[in-house]
Amino acid sequence: MKGVPTPKSKIRHMIFTEIARLAYEGGGPEKLEELPYKIIPGEIETYRDSIFVERAIVSERLRVAMGLSLRPISEYKSISDGVDESMIDEKYYEPPLIDIIKFACHKCPEKRVIVTDCCQGCLEHPCQEVCPKGAISMVDGKSYIDQSKCIKCGLCMKACPYNAIIKQERPCVEACGVNAIGKDEYGRADIDQSKCVACGMCLVSCPFAAIVDKGQIYQTIKAITNKENVYAIVAPAIAGQFGPNLTPEKMRGAFQALGFTDVLEVAMGADLCTIEEAQDFLDEVPSKLKFMGTSCCPAWSKMAKQDFPDYADNISMALTPMVLTARLLKQNEPDAKICFIGPCLAKKKEAARNSIKSYVDFTLTFEEVAGMFEAKDVDFDEIPDGFKLVQGSSDGRGFAGSGGVAQAVVNAVKHLDPEREVKVVKAEGLAECKRMMRDATRGKYDGYLLEGMACPGGCIGGAGTLQDTMKSSRALKNNMKDAAFSESIDSVYKNLITDLENFNNDVVDDE
Repeated sequence: MKGVPTPKSKIRHMIFTEIARLAYEGGGPEKLEELPYKIIPGEIETYRDSIFVERAIVSERLRVAMGLSLRPISEYKSISDGVDESMIDEKYYEPPLIDIIKFACHKCPEKRVIVTDCCQGCLEHPCQEVCPKGAISMVDGKSYIDQSKCIKCGLCMKACPYNAIIKQERPCVEACGVNAIGKDEYGRADIDQSKCVACGMCLVSCPFAAIVDKGQIYQTIKAITNKENVYAIVAPAIAGQFGPNLTPEKMRGAFQALGFTDVLEVAMGADLCTIEEAQDFLDEVPSKLKFMGTSCCPAWSKMAKQDFPDYADNISMALTPMVLTARLLKQNEPDAKICFIGPCLAKKKEAARNSIKSYVDFTLTFEEVAGMFEAKDVDFDEIPDGFKLVQGSSDGRGFAGSGGVAQAVVNAVKHLDPEREVKVVKAEGLAECKRMMRDATRGKYDGYLLEGMACPGGCIGGAGTLQDTMKSSRALKNNMKDAAFSESIDSVYKNLITDLENFNNDVVDDE
């Protein structure tokens, strides 16, 4: 529940804060061993049946926040086992990025349709009459569903005048748009890593906080404390994420208070991505490709290529805004370290690709950075006003919302070829994206530009965000209005497009 404080969000925040504090203040592996008792103090359990289970789960969360793998349940390993290798400033997480703490999994029921206590045992019993498999009967004056016969069609749910029949499904399974989650031999959730595209929606949906993602908080801060020049490049979805007190005028000062050298907008990379995709669309659709999909969402892009390999070339080859922004910065400062800060877990996976590692050194979510702000006791009210970030256009900032990427490309196409009409279709959430892609392969969207976003609402609904999507959408619109210029085509960096082929040629599709 984004934007609503819950025990789950509280624990995640404490984990990120303590890892950040450990990095800023220093200390060896023994400090990590002490943290479960600091985060879960006392003798009485708060969240689960046992305080020992609570501390064991926190221990695993501390490990993954350091980028380490979960420990095997069946053999002894200390919390800090292997942590020495992560207490450096150049370390990517150990795959897989997203994993499940098995003993935290509730073994939620799989998909089933059940009758609740709200059943009134009515005379008409329409649920029984509409069931195509005869799975419903009256038992003790109430409707009863024989699960061995039920096909989960939902007709009984629609027919019940009291809404007494409901469908239940594992939240993580329901949230996964690529069907990557099943169960192991003990009934616990299990991720098929060959299918997972790291959108993180399973992590968001799990009410038992059993699903975790690995991070680079410690490594980022280690680079900062080692006096490296570490630049923060912030995604457009940052608008409103840290509350009203972190105003645009305070953005640079706030991140410099964490130790970053400076801050740049990823929206400027979005502008370059827009111009390239607009030109590619003009050049290739429909003469070479029946349709073209946008490239900026790595989870959507990977799903489309993975599930529809015959149409992989229809997904734009333009570099993502994150990579374009990082490469621009490293052209001028090749020794700088770049930390992408955004809403997205899939960006962590993208940044770990061999051809991206030399450009994007660290990837953090807004949720992780919130822990850094608390560890450093940063008070936004005490940050003096400074210059706003002005590198990106309104359209570039709009990349963060559903429909924003496509609109930016449409606007650019109008400048490049005013006579050209661009038909657009967009999808948000991977299940919807998959349907869109399936329709496109069947000819429904010939000549179209397809925008895919793995998260509901777009990037502002990402797994690493702090605010609910509606509030973030309003903040994003205000941030777009506040941009120094309107359209991507007016970017002062667009002259680099002329050399973009050379700019891109050493980044390969090594997913």
